[in-house]
Amino acid sequence: MKALTWHGRRDVRVDTVPDPALKDPTDVIIKVTTSGLCGSDLHLYEVLGPFLEEGDILGHEPMGIVQEVGPEVTAVSVGDRVVIPFNVSCGTCHTCGQGLHSQCETTQVREYGSGASLFGYTKLYGQVPGGQAELLRVPFGNDLPIKVPHGPEDDRFVFLSDVLPTAWQAVEYAAVPEGGSLVVLGLGPIGDMSCRIALHRGASQVIGVDLVGERLTRARHRGVHVLNLAEHGKDLTGVIRELTEGRGPDAVIDAVGMEAHGSPAAKLAAQATNLLPNALAAKLMEHVGIDRLHALYLAIDIVRRGGTISLSGVYGGQTDPLPLLTMFDKQIQLRMGQANVHRWAGDILPLLTDDDPLGVDTFATHHLPLTEAPAAYEMFQKKQDGAIKVLFKP
Repeated sequence: MKALTWHGRRDVRVDTVPDPALKDPTDVIIKVTTSGLCGSDLHLYEVLGPFLEEGDILGHEPMGIVQEVGPEVTAVSVGDRVVIPFNVSCGTCHTCGQGLHSQCETTQVREYGSGASLFGYTKLYGQVPGGQAELLRVPFGNDLPIKVPHGPEDDRFVFLSDVLPTAWQAVEYAAVPEGGSLVVLGLGPIGDMSCRIALHRGASQVIGVDLVGERLTRARHRGVHVLNLAEHGKDLTGVIRELTEGRGPDAVIDAVGMEAHGSPAAKLAAQATNLLPNALAAKLMEHVGIDRLHALYLAIDIVRRGGTISLSGVYGGQTDPLPLLTMFDKQIQLRMGQANVHRWAGDILPLLTDDDPLGVDTFATHHLPLTEAPAAYEMFQKKQDGAIKVLFKP
């Protein structure tokens, strides 16, 4: 089969690799019909090379048609249409029973002290072959795949793999009171969808902040009050307070994470790891890693006293300095974590209708064949051609 594989920093290629095969009696094989390119994939493209091996198959946002099932699979059948959550969760352990599928005790990567395994996402998360490929082996076939109806285009459902549950959890964790206010930092796919979900769930005021003109325009068209960080700079906090009765918003979602602008020293430290041998770089990142924390510091400054910060942007540092005195003094609540896809799927599925209240049918900006994936990674990383959400068709 054809698959998108990692070969080095900023070097991904479409290779011919062996087809996946059933290993366990509850495995299924799906023929991938659509697979998304996620902002988290850029971390693999840019800085997480020490935890990858040449030839690793990337991608964690797939859907497709069941092609083969193991002998103990009863929940899905050949020909069923399914979405595959990005976290590999068994659905039956203690943490899955609590709705914490991203902490699945069956697939935790204990060697690295990590939570549940992820498709296509480094040794830190199990080194499970990913879904930017023609075929995908899916474990836990009775519990992991999400069945969806035939008929509508893949765009209707593919975002159940990551974007929709990640944004839904971000809004849930933000705990915006009814009629309250929310600031979303970063209007990439997760930030954009978080704005849409927050408005749908009753937030009276949603303010989106970004630097990219296409993202700002797109959010504005959905009813979001947008602010260009480049225009407001150090005055941003003051501008937002003026918009929120002088207090600041009830909640802030940081949908940026480690890719934030600013902090040249942290950027240099991250880039320096690429000059080290992989074993040494991995140890450095595991134990001494630091992030570019501009977005998180901004969230702490912006949120009202007693408000909530919800982190959906990925951070990877181990020695990140946080202004705990300010956080304590402002009585800030902080929630974060990988999305628990199955926890939220039941809430989201009823919204994936012809009425399309969240705009999923037109959410993707680019539909490309898998053969163009290497160029798409570069385009997405450089924020070219209005690329906000890219979907591959293997």
